[in-house]
Amino acid sequence: MKKQKQGTVCVQGGWQPKNGEPRVLPIYQSTTFKYETSDEMGKLFDLEASGFFYTRLQNPTNESVAAKIASLEGGTAAMLTSSGQAAVFYALFNICETGGHLICTSKIYGGTFNLLGVTMKKMGVDVTFIDQETTDEEVEKAFRPNTKAVFGETLANPAGAVLDIERFARIAHSHGVPLVVDNTLATPISCRPIEWGADIVVHSTTKYMDGHATAVGGAIVDSGNFDWSAHKDKFPGLTTPDPSYHGIVYTEKFGKVAYLVKATVQLMRDLGSTASPMNAFLLNIGLETLHLRIPRHCSNAQTVAEYLAGHPKVAWVNYCGLPENKYHTLACKYLPEGSSGVLTFGLKGGRDHAIRFMDALRLVSIVTHVADARSSVLHPASHTHRQLTDEQLKAAGVAPDLIRFSVGIEDIEDILADVEQALQQV
Repeated sequence: MKKQKQGTVCVQGGWQPKNGEPRVLPIYQSTTFKYETSDEMGKLFDLEASGFFYTRLQNPTNESVAAKIASLEGGTAAMLTSSGQAAVFYALFNICETGGHLICTSKIYGGTFNLLGVTMKKMGVDVTFIDQETTDEEVEKAFRPNTKAVFGETLANPAGAVLDIERFARIAHSHGVPLVVDNTLATPISCRPIEWGADIVVHSTTKYMDGHATAVGGAIVDSGNFDWSAHKDKFPGLTTPDPSYHGIVYTEKFGKVAYLVKATVQLMRDLGSTASPMNAFLLNIGLETLHLRIPRHCSNAQTVAEYLAGHPKVAWVNYCGLPENKYHTLACKYLPEGSSGVLTFGLKGGRDHAIRFMDALRLVSIVTHVADARSSVLHPASHTHRQLTDEQLKAAGVAPDLIRFSVGIEDIEDILADVEQALQQV
């Protein structure tokens, strides 16, 4: 059978029922799984056989949904986590431990900025934040002998910056480290970073993948393309015996899936940020319509961005779908089918007018969320990024008056009408 299109994978990927099995992915809401003999169970613990024995490590519902996401991203394998934050942490900590160093673009989600710059720093991991628009030479200067990975977001939240994935993959690979990309706002419907050279892709599945704002979750997708063995000294956790798991050398035993096996049997085993089967089931329902929702999000957001750009009360609009946007050329390259449903803008009255505008909205909600079916707004400087200093806000691309607008899939005329009536009140 020829390779299936994204829409078909969204609907039918992952779960392939056998004769007489449920057509819809079942919820395996069980912590444990029964076996007939002790030897069978022992082989699972020795990683000599595949199967399920404890949901913290593996679960049939979770595995099916992970397989669908891996297929959508063009990866070799994937794993689900309990949140997007857990996915980012596991993806990086799996290869960067105490004494290691990461390079990260500065225009990223505030929670990730804090995770890398504060929490992981307490764990002995150093991070250098760089401007993703700087020269190759300046990026090169950030590398150290102990650098383990480069991290960035395909489409930065909320800065709207588009990552030049191909460029950063080239630079990372020239230093023998992988490129890890958060593809949450783009989704594999708009962009597949692995096709541009990314090695690991992470998602907050809570956002567009879920779509209905009912289930928090995350995912890590391994391309299977990075040759860990070629850089053995940099990644001893993958290329030398693991004393906590029978002396297994992951790259020797598991080949292209070594990275995710290690993440499962080490990090998920010990830290336990497991996605619940119920949440995985809900996520799968969202994934079934992802290919239908994303084009609507993109077209609605494009219309709203164009409307705001021409409004006399609006000071600025940042949406890479606009021709005048500085990221438009990169968006045409990496996001040719649409620039997501998220945009940012500011009003001429500044921060106070931003708050008044948001309070006047009726259809559009103020929520600490982004990228689901319903239109919503947020003031990052007061909410998601309030822990950052003014200097850090500037580095993250968050202005004091910035309003993040997540444009939903409602009728565009109703969205515009609500925006207009709110603007009339500021």
